[in-house]
Amino acid sequence: MRIPLDYYRILGLPLAASDEQLRQAYSDRIVQLPRREYSQAAISSRKQLIEEAYVVLSDPKQRSTYDHLYLAHAYDPDNLAAAAVALENPPESTKRGSDTQSLGIEITQDELVGALLILQELGEYELVLKLGRPYLVNKNNATSARKGNNLAEEEIDKSAEYPDVVLTVALACLELGREQWQQGHYENAAISLETGQELLVREGLFASVQAEIQADLYKLRPYRILELLALPQEKTAERSQGLELLQNLLEDRGGIDGTNNDDSGLNIDDFLRFIQQLRNHLTVAEQHKLFEAQSKRPSAVATYLAVYALIARGFAQRQPALIRQARQMLMRLAKRQDVHLEQSLCALLLGQTEEATRVLELSQEYEALAFIREKSQDSPDLLPGLCLYAEQWLQHEVFPHFRDLANQQAFLKDYFANQQVQAYLEALPTDAETTNEWTVINPQNFPQPQTNNSPFPKNSTKTPTQFNHSRTPDLNLPDTPEYSNFSPPTWNSSESVKSEVPAAERTSRGTNEHLNGSAKSATPAPNQKRRRRKPTSSPIRERLPDNRLHSRRPRRRRTFANTIEGKTRLVWRVFISLVSILVFWVLATTAFGWLKNLFFPTRPAPVSQLFLQINQPPISIPPPNSPPQGLDGPLTNTAAEEIIRTWLSTKAEALGPNHEIDNLEQILTGSALSQWQLIAQQASSDNRYRKYEHSVKVESVEKIDLFADRAAVVATVKEATQLYENGQFKNSSNENLRVRYDLIRQRGKWRIQSTSVVNQIIR
Repeated sequence: MRIPLDYYRILGLPLAASDEQLRQAYSDRIVQLPRREYSQAAISSRKQLIEEAYVVLSDPKQRSTYDHLYLAHAYDPDNLAAAAVALENPPESTKRGSDTQSLGIEITQDELVGALLILQELGEYELVLKLGRPYLVNKNNATSARKGNNLAEEEIDKSAEYPDVVLTVALACLELGREQWQQGHYENAAISLETGQELLVREGLFASVQAEIQADLYKLRPYRILELLALPQEKTAERSQGLELLQNLLEDRGGIDGTNNDDSGLNIDDFLRFIQQLRNHLTVAEQHKLFEAQSKRPSAVATYLAVYALIARGFAQRQPALIRQARQMLMRLAKRQDVHLEQSLCALLLGQTEEATRVLELSQEYEALAFIREKSQDSPDLLPGLCLYAEQWLQHEVFPHFRDLANQQAFLKDYFANQQVQAYLEALPTDAETTNEWTVINPQNFPQPQTNNSPFPKNSTKTPTQFNHSRTPDLNLPDTPEYSNFSPPTWNSSESVKSEVPAAERTSRGTNEHLNGSAKSATPAPNQKRRRRKPTSSPIRERLPDNRLHSRRPRRRRTFANTIEGKTRLVWRVFISLVSILVFWVLATTAFGWLKNLFFPTRPAPVSQLFLQINQPPISIPPPNSPPQGLDGPLTNTAAEEIIRTWLSTKAEALGPNHEIDNLEQILTGSALSQWQLIAQQASSDNRYRKYEHSVKVESVEKIDLFADRAAVVATVKEATQLYENGQFKNSSNENLRVRYDLIRQRGKWRIQSTSVVNQIIR
């Protein structure tokens, strides 16, 4: 068998190597041994080839002849000169015949494993597979034929070098897979690794190498999932394989926020970032199916992601039943999280505007509430701002996380004009049934709400759900403001149901128009009267008394308070009573003060003089390294530069010799805080520290849409670093970077929420 190897490659030398380099290379190659799994015969075969190469090249005459062959093969495609040289000056010491057609060496079958070992050490993994696989196939076919002829077991034993060839081929698959992994070809890497593993499992050899390959396959699994799911949607088979791998990964972890070891090397925060990155490659239907199944573990993160998927799919596909299901799932999160804003948006999309407005008032999302109130200044309620916020929320916060909805436009007018949506909203449950959906939640246990009219009974659960954390941990899943823990009050309101106002009138509105709020019962009394507001820019909205029952309606209609005249007189009586009480209180307090001054005059207080000292300032001056004070106005370039300088000095202290990690909380928040705390703690445990020199120049300050308390700053940062390990200087670096800082104002103080390098400036 001929192997495409030359003596210079065997020793790892160039053609012009000196005698000293030749001796050193030979010594190094002999001392270096392969893995301990190889047999002594394989090691001897490798050593024999190395010695043969050294014998030929160490002899000046044989080396001269071999060099002529080498150069003739390199520069003469037809190999005519090589043939002439080979016939005139054949090598004397070598046992191998020189091939005039190709530069290689002739080996016996026993020496194959040694040649494959050398090729693998040279990184020729594909060539090892090309030469080793036919050998294994031929051996297996011969063994099968002998077994068919009923030969004795000792006669059909495979050759002694067979396990070594199997090991070499498997290791070539392993190294080729790792090489493809580094190149970013994750699925090809997995195929190479699985090929090597299948070979070892089939032969039942080298369990330690099998475990090594399996460990790489586990670590490779997240990369494969991202690569497969990022393929076009037409690649259904490959994307289905990616979803199957994702399901297996979640099963091994015990869910999205599970703590089981899946051997991927990802901790909880890394895995949540992986899920966040993965969402951009999944369709809304795939996310709905995935996260709804994971939410039943139970999982707070999966439940919240399922809510987003349900809302997005329900709005985009005009299926309000999915939005109603999302609202029911939000009730499972309401124990420890403030999800009133999401509940308000769900109620709005279900046409229940009174419920949406009331739930919105309970939210602690102050930025969103400020935006909604600002856009509703000319309206008697918050509906115009809520409608505008809902459209922008869907457009910018929800749809971008679904690959099939990234370019979807969100218009409430088109949504409510859909006939399917109108039919479903008109068939919603009665007030009493709706109230039960919002109020009968157990204050300690949180089972999935069950309603007779729910179109998704399978989502109900009989086991209580407890959560040990609030919302998604610091990774913006989805990208919405963080919510604080909030225990929701008991609901005592009614949900809107079927309305008398025509559907076209209820759904025709502009950006600042209102939606129809409450609605009438499914079986109204024939002569029931309604109180209506005066016409405004919004359509007519009716209000009915809360928690009314069918059996009480005739009786309540005959009472005094149910007539317009009676209500008007009642309002006037209350108003006059309040005015009378106010006048009486003013007169009483005035008379009391006059009598007190008359009988008990007070002495004038002594006038204190202003006391100043020259060595003390009249106001406190902050220390030089104190963080910048909070600003109520917009972020300026000067303030942004001061914030970034404060961050860089805090970073230098946290990663410096004293590792002052606690100072990071003064300037960082969110994911940036947890990330840099982990880096500083790791540096402290490894006994490493750094010394920095920084210079900063702010290029731009950009205000984030919708929220006045968020900003993005792009700055040029020059950073000189000196690394010390165990008190000894290791290395240094100088970088010139353009960095983006995402800032958020919390309690009147700007903090850095996340950082990202835009690009490196090379000069």
